[in-house]
Amino acid sequence: MTNKEIKALISLLDDPEIAPQIQDKIQNLGESIIPFLEESWEETLDGQQQQRLEDLIHHLQFEGLQQRLKVWREAGATDLLEGMWLLNTYQYPDADYQALNRAIEQLRFEAWTALRPEMHPADQVQTLNYVMFKQHKFAANTQHFHSPANSMLQRVIETKRGNPLTLCVIYLLVSQRLNLPVFGVNLPNLFVLTFRPELRGAEPFYINCYNRGLVLSRTDIEHYVSQLNINSNPIFYEPCSNLDIVRRAMRNLQLSFEKLQEPVKAAEVALLLSILE
Repeated sequence: MTNKEIKALISLLDDPEIAPQIQDKIQNLGESIIPFLEESWEETLDGQQQQRLEDLIHHLQFEGLQQRLKVWREAGATDLLEGMWLLNTYQYPDADYQALNRAIEQLRFEAWTALRPEMHPADQVQTLNYVMFKQHKFAANTQHFHSPANSMLQRVIETKRGNPLTLCVIYLLVSQRLNLPVFGVNLPNLFVLTFRPELRGAEPFYINCYNRGLVLSRTDIEHYVSQLNINSNPIFYEPCSNLDIVRRAMRNLQLSFEKLQEPVKAAEVALLLSILE
């Protein structure tokens, strides 16, 4: 269709008798039509028409996100940043993957300039902690723990406040780019990282990014699990996958919307989560 034909089609949404059929035609055109819908939204003063256009734009963006998530999973879910960015685009459809990538790369560069090859793993972690929590002042968002923004990597990087998972994801992405043996760990009610030293005889240890990179031993983790009065499980101590991390981020976001009494958004995130199950 030409631009003129597309604009003419959108104008027909004003007619309540044929609006449903027109909406179906527009949805079949896919995300490429969104700029035209946005332009029409800016030009109209009709509140009902604006709402129809907003609903159409959201529908098209949501359909596109579902497709991109399927592709990410089927490709092996190898890029954690991409998975978190895709989730980010649910709330912020214009979120820029490259902007997120540059922010992580800047953190990596700053940590890299302070690290030395001969450093002990504990000192490597202290260096990363200094860059993340002292220089950049990343911290727990304790005041608004259930805010959806805590699951949005873009917002966490901007505000320097996040939940246990997103703070760990940033730390993990930086660590991976530094070739450090750091991995995510799916604990109940808390997401942490584990450092698996490659030195012979060196014991793995754990990092709590929600508490400014506090280093924990396996005994500390065992004590934490015992306090929850649940049976121990090997997954509480072992590295988890990128898919596990993004799934957990989605569950956090779904819970946030439930707490805010936004059932439509909670249901949409549940649908996204089902794509990754």
